[in-house]
Amino acid sequence: MQADSMSIWSLVSGAGLVVQAVMLLLVLLSVMSWAMIVVRFRTIGQARKVGRVFENDFWASNDLASLYQMVKGDSAASCGQRAIFKAGFEEFIRLTKTSRDADAVMEGAQRAMRVALQREQNRLYHTLPFLATVGSTSPYIGLFGTVWGIMNSFRALANVTQASLAVVAPGIAEALVATAMGLFAAIPAVVAYNRFAAAAEEIIGECEIFAEEFSAMLHRQVHKHREN
Repeated sequence: MQADSMSIWSLVSGAGLVVQAVMLLLVLLSVMSWAMIVVRFRTIGQARKVGRVFENDFWASNDLASLYQMVKGDSAASCGQRAIFKAGFEEFIRLTKTSRDADAVMEGAQRAMRVALQREQNRLYHTLPFLATVGSTSPYIGLFGTVWGIMNSFRALANVTQASLAVVAPGIAEALVATAMGLFAAIPAVVAYNRFAAAAEEIIGECEIFAEEFSAMLHRQVHKHREN
């Protein structure tokens, strides 16, 4: 009977309203965090796969126009190096038809690539601030529930003639469940944030390198076209 009264479910159901509200909030934060972790895992994995496949096609191709037509007509996800190439080459083609100023053409193409790079960065870092917030605040939210529960347990001692550990133990155990739930919500969020932030930074670095290399190719091409 004593074991049943100290089960996790009985501790949660027997907790005060404030502590139960804290537990419910932590459960919601944990569920939302895991949903975002799954989405970020798929997004990061897709970005890596698309980037590697496209870079292989890019360096294997001798005709940028043909590669652009392939990318333009492909329904696959346009992200990372693929999106940078598409945005930069579209602007390059458009400006070379209307301007003979090589510097203006290059400036426009590079600006388009920077915009695509910024969009990719926003896409990769999307929801990461939420994971960081959950990871940093959940332990404190759980601690608040713990302090509140322990405070109520000790207040209850005022109505008891003989104070003993058996009297306050259930209340303290209820309160400590809130701390455990706070850690349960925080630890996966912190690990996921660090992992995804590092992966996103790595992908963005690869995109920046590609943008510089592609810009150099366009620079050579536009000056060659100008000389002819």
